[in-house]
This record gives sequence, structure tokens and C-alpha cells, in this order.
Amino acid sequence: MLRIAWSTLRVRWSSFAGTFVALAFGAALMAALGQVLASSISSPDRGPQRYAAAPVVVVSDERLTVRSPFGESGAPLAEPRGLAPELAGRMAGAVVDRIFAAQLAGGPPAVGRPWSAARTAPQRLSSGRAPAADDEIVVTAGAQVGRRVQVVTAAGTRSYRVVGIASAGPQPTVFFTDERAARLSPRIDALAVWRPAAEVRAALGRSTAGRTTLGQTTGDRATSDQPTPGQAITSGAASRQNGTPAISTEVKVLTGQERALLDPSRKSDEQARNNANTIAGIAAGFAGFIAVFVVSSTFAFAVGQRQREFALLRTVGATTGQVRRMVYGEALLVAIAASALGALTGPLATRPILDLLSSLGMAPAWLVPSTSPGPSYVAFGTGVLVAVLGVVVAAWRAGRVRPAEALRQAAVEPRAMTPGRWIAGGGLLATAVISMAVNAVSDPSGATNNKTFMPIVMLLIAAAGLLAPVFVRPVANLLAAPLGRLRGAGALVVPAGAVASTRRTAATAAPVLMTVALAATLLGAAAMTDATKAAMRIDPVRADYLVLPSGTAGLDRQLTERLRAVPGADVTTVTSTSLYTLEGAGTQLIQRPAEAVNPATLTTALSVPVTAGSLAELRDDTIAVSPTWEVNLGQRVRLWRADGSQVSLTVVALLGADSTADAYVTPVHALSTLPSLAYVKLRPGTSAAKALEQAVEGHNARSITKAAWAGTVTGRAASASRLGLLAVLGIMLSYTVIAQVNTLLIAAPDRAGEHGALRLLGATKGQVLRYVVAEALLVVAVGVLLAALATALGLLGLYAALLQLAGPVTIDMPWQPVIGVIALCSMLAVLATVLPSIRVRAVAIPMLR
Repeated sequence: MLRIAWSTLRVRWSSFAGTFVALAFGAALMAALGQVLASSISSPDRGPQRYAAAPVVVVSDERLTVRSPFGESGAPLAEPRGLAPELAGRMAGAVVDRIFAAQLAGGPPAVGRPWSAARTAPQRLSSGRAPAADDEIVVTAGAQVGRRVQVVTAAGTRSYRVVGIASAGPQPTVFFTDERAARLSPRIDALAVWRPAAEVRAALGRSTAGRTTLGQTTGDRATSDQPTPGQAITSGAASRQNGTPAISTEVKVLTGQERALLDPSRKSDEQARNNANTIAGIAAGFAGFIAVFVVSSTFAFAVGQRQREFALLRTVGATTGQVRRMVYGEALLVAIAASALGALTGPLATRPILDLLSSLGMAPAWLVPSTSPGPSYVAFGTGVLVAVLGVVVAAWRAGRVRPAEALRQAAVEPRAMTPGRWIAGGGLLATAVISMAVNAVSDPSGATNNKTFMPIVMLLIAAAGLLAPVFVRPVANLLAAPLGRLRGAGALVVPAGAVASTRRTAATAAPVLMTVALAATLLGAAAMTDATKAAMRIDPVRADYLVLPSGTAGLDRQLTERLRAVPGADVTTVTSTSLYTLEGAGTQLIQRPAEAVNPATLTTALSVPVTAGSLAELRDDTIAVSPTWEVNLGQRVRLWRADGSQVSLTVVALLGADSTADAYVTPVHALSTLPSLAYVKLRPGTSAAKALEQAVEGHNARSITKAAWAGTVTGRAASASRLGLLAVLGIMLSYTVIAQVNTLLIAAPDRAGEHGALRLLGATKGQVLRYVVAEALLVVAVGVLLAALATALGLLGLYAALLQLAGPVTIDMPWQPVIGVIALCSMLAVLATVLPSIRVRAVAIPMLR
């Protein structure tokens, strides 16, 4: 049968050409995405930037470790603790580095550092000289030598003279004299040392002999005179008072690549790497799903066209097993060749895909394309497996052809909806609906997660594809109803052709269904989720104005004092911080976000949902928490603050599930962190717009009305979430477009006889082409309507979950890209059907093929 399968492929190559292209493209896509995943995992981290010229860097161990009876658990600290000042005196020749908020007024986001730290990158003077006085600075950008500029630090704004321009470093920097930097930021963030690492470790070990650690807070840790690279070394204990940052009791010695851990781009690089992993993983999952969908529908359609061929084989003695093995053999021959081609060519697209993701900010630009053969092997095996799985139903159907029923089955289209198709389609639909209902009721926030929602989308699309023949006749009649009012035979012929062959119509509409449903559902879900998240942030705000920093440093203390001095304005600052809780029966240290606010003005600025207790009792020794904390009102909770200092707070209020904050504390727990925004509520009869503008002038902040801020929140959420989604859709739609053209080209030979008969009956070539175009558009309309049903069902389940989170929300659906996808499908359908019909001539209807 394998020889017959090979002969069949040579004779009917046009029927398998589309399948070959679809499989080759699918294997290539999976190989390319696999290489993207491998690149994001195997690419080495960027080399050190901030301390590239310093062979050894000593930093505090910025990690909180808590020991409980069940073991030891740790988490990175949200706020640096710094090094003990005594260490700088013991390390001869060490450069003391301090990194703090400092930015030119109106300039780009930057940090401040002492001038001696410029040599660690290194950053050299390109013009001018080094700073020598307290009012002198060197900048990397944003000013010219000799000019006086305003520099905003945590304390406020002060005038400085630019005396030099330094070369660019890992981030824009304002360099001060070492003495001025020490006054602006007493905390020592790092010591850069030009001595052998072993000597540094030995010196640190001797200088800390006999000293203690944080004891109960961090747990005792053993130390050694010769620790391994990066191992923490005890350096002495220090007290914490009045909420000031704690001095670290442990230090680490970093060398080589470990120094890159201190680079400012470290977090963004990791986030971009994770984004690349997520996008490639989602796209690869959809690629596999689409490949199975395309191959199974294509082979099912091709087998349906060959009923007489299989009947003849059965008549001459072929058994059911032989016919099925022949179909499997055809699939294997096509799959092996197509998958091999795709697996070999796919990795060539790795660099373009990485460049695309990098341009969208969804992958680091420094990723190196992987050369591992693993993704190609996986893509080849997956392509062959997909082909075999996709042809299972088609082979089973081909083997059921009986010799005695061969002619009748060839003359009359087989029943489209078999019991197996009913069971599979209904089962997938029921699974999707039940999953949506369970998620909406039990975990509404988790229902919005792509990892939860996207599998449901796949189930709905697969169910719609399997059940499509059920809807073809009523949908075609509904869409063709307006044609009945037109003159001529087209109004009768167009819908009749679609209804007469529901299997063929369903098969050709399936790629349109998948293409439109993918675009509409994913984009619609993103719009709904973004609108809900934006509403949850916007609706509780009662303030008339918001003051936002233009950079990442926050609002300086001088600015907040000026805001509170504005007549007729109640100002509430919000400072984002972190709290650590020991959960899971005391086995897991969890970092939780918290907002430090003034309880006296909190409810003036925000509408905070409270289910129990009162925010009026919020003080320095109390806390308000959300339901996720799973604590009771009045319970005393042991916590650790952002710098690792331990506190014990009493729960005085339980927040509602729709609260914008996970917890509220007083500003004393924000430590040295600056406010991230300020709410300004005007008293009746007060107009303070001009006063607010004057207050923020020169402080790298802006005053904005609530309405204007709401627009920026919505736009930011939409643009951020849709970038990665558009990248995934761009990759996926290219595949589904090929599937659409493939199916239409396979169906074209079946229509040649019908088109020829129309010419024989007197239809002109133009009339036949118009009929072909109308029928193609009708098929596209069927696919779009089925896609609308699948999309509506999927978005309805998502909306039910979002309704519980934020209540009714106005949603702006992204119609333009969806309409663009429909227009693309229509154009391709017309081209794929018109081009084969141009050469049709008047011929008799063939009775036998």
C-alpha cells in the first residue's frame, strides 16, 4: 500500500500541495519559535556595565532570610540596606559608591553618584573637569559645560554648575563630589576594589571575626575565612531606629559575571527575557493547535473528494486495513518531506523574530540566536506526529467505504455530521463552557490570565470547526436572503451551491473561522481586561488632580511640602513599598505590595472598599489588608518591612476584593522610599490649577486632572498588553492565511465541472467569475459568522469573570484590526477561487472521474 500511496501522491500532487505547504510552514514555525525559546534560555547575560572596570565589588547581602521551626526561607529585599561605614576604612584603595535619585530638572531619568565612582565603568571626561565644590557636577547628558542647572534629589531642588561632561555609562548619571554625594545619600551601596578577590575575602573574614548576625530576624549563618564567590560574609550588626534603613550585617564579594547583578538594566533584561519566553511559548502552542486543525481538516476534505477512488480499491479486493494504511502512508510521505524542509529552514527565521520582539520591547536586543539542533528535531517529530494525528479520522472514514455503496456514496455527498463528530464537537464545547463557568465563579481573577483563557479559546474554535456543518445551511440561507431580491439566476445559484455541499462549505469556511476567531477573541479579551484593570484604578479616585513624577525616582520631599501648602487643597501621598509575611504554616516568606498613606486624608482622595473594621484606626502599629492575606480582624501579624526590619501590626480593617491596594500602612513604614504619586482634592469653591503648576515647576513632576490621567491609564494598559499579543497574532495569522488558501485551492478542482456546466448552459465568462466571487464571499461570511459565535461565547465567559472584579465596564472593542483580518480573508478567498476559474471553459458535466 505504500507503493500505491506514492503513486497516488504523484498523480494527485495538487491535492497534497497545500497540505505540504501547511506542514512545512508549521514545522518551520515551531523550529523558529523553539530556537527563540532556546536563545532566550541559553544566551549569556550581558557583561557587567556599571562595574565593568572594577575586578571586585563588595555589596551588602540584600536578602531577607527568616528561620522558623519548619526551616529557613528567604526573599530579596525591596529596599537596599547598605554596607557598614567601617568596611570602607578597612579596604584600602576601595571606591565608595552611592547610587541615589538625582535628575536634571526637565532632563532624562538619571541617578546620582560620587565622582570617584566614574572609574568603575569606566566613564571618562569628554570635556571640562571633575567637580571640586559642593555646587559643581559632571553630567553624561542634558546640559553644557559652564551652565547652571537645577538638580532634583530626594531632598528637593538645588542649583549646580556643570563643570564637565562624562562619557555615557549604563544609565544617565549626575556626578557630585564625594563629600556632597555622601551628604545626599549616607548609605554606602557598594565598594569597588582593585585587589585580588581572595585577598578581599580574607580581609573581610578577619575584620568580622567574632561578630554576630541579625539573630532572630535573619537566622544565624555560618561564615568561613575563605567563602565561595558570592557567598555572604558576616560584617557586624547595627541597630535600626526611627524607620531608617538598616545597615546590612552581611556582605558579598562579587567578581566576573556576578558584577552584572548590580547593573541598572538587570531587572528589565530579565523581564524582557521572560516576555520572549512567554510569547514564544504561547505562539508555539497555537502553532501546534493550528497545525492539527489545518492538517485534520485538509485530509478529511481530501478523503471526502476521493470516495470513488477508495470504493474502486475496495472493489478490487483491498481490505479496510489496507485502505487506511494507504492514507496513513500518504500522510507520512507528505509529513516527512514537509517537516524535514520546515525543520531545516525554520531556524533561519530566528533572528528576524528576535528583532521583531526586540523592536516591540518584548525581548532583549542582545540575545544571541541559538544554534542548537534540538528545536529542529522537535519540530520534525512534531510535524510527523501532527500529520498522523490529523489523518486518524480521515483514515478511519476512508476504511469504512463499502464496495456495494461506492457509487452511491460517490454520487451523493456523505453525511457531514457523523456521530463521532457530534460527540467530539459537543464534548469540546461543553468542556469550554464548563471551564469558563467554573473559572468565573471560583477564580475570577485567574480567569483573566492568558494561560487560563487561551486554552478555552482553542477549545471553542475547535468545537466551532467540528460543528460548522450544522450551521452552514441556516447561516447560508440567512446570509443569502438579501440576494433573493436581486434579478437574475445568481440569487438562486450562489446559496444553492453552498447549501448543496455543506461539508465542502464547512471545510472552506473553517480557516476563516479560525483566523477571525483568533484575532477577535484575543484582541477582544485584551481590550476587556485592559478596560477592567483601568476602571479598577480610575473609579475609586475622588481627587480632582494627581501629581505624578516624570521619572522613576518619585516625588521629592520639598515638592510634597509645597503641595501641602497649596491653599484649599487636601493632599494625600501614596508611597509604594513591600511587606514580607511568613505563610504556608511558617514555611514560605512572601513579598507583598503595600501602600503607605496618611490615614487622615486617605478616604478624601480614594473610595476604599472596607468589609470589616475601619480605616480610621489605621496607625503606625496597625494595618489594613485585602482578603488574600487570609487573616482575621484584630489579629496581630508579624511582618518584615522593605529593608528587613521586623514589626508587629494589628489588623484593623479588611479591604474588599476590588480594592486597588493589597494593604495600607502609615508612611513611617515606607522608610526612605519617595512617594510615587499625590492625590489632590480641592475644597468647595477652590481653584488651584495655577498654584499646583507653580508647585511642581522644576521638580520633574506634573499636575494632571483626573480625566486626563484616566485617559493615560487606559492608553498605557492597552498599549502594553497588546504589543505581545499583536506579535503572537502576526505569527499565527500568517499560518492560518496559508491554511485558507490551501483549502480553497484543494476545493477548486471539484468546482471546475460545475463552472463548466454553467458555461455550457449559456453563462458568460464574466457571469461565472461573478458567481465564483459571490460564492467565495458567502463562504467567508459563513466563517465570519461562526467566528462571531465562538468569539461571543468566549468573551461572554470572560466578561462574567470581570463583572465580579469591577462590575459593569465600558469596553472599546478593537474593531479596526478585526475588520482588517476579515478584509484579508475576503481578498484571499476571491483570489484563490477566481484564478483557477479564469481558464474554465464550457464542458459537459462529468458523470465519472
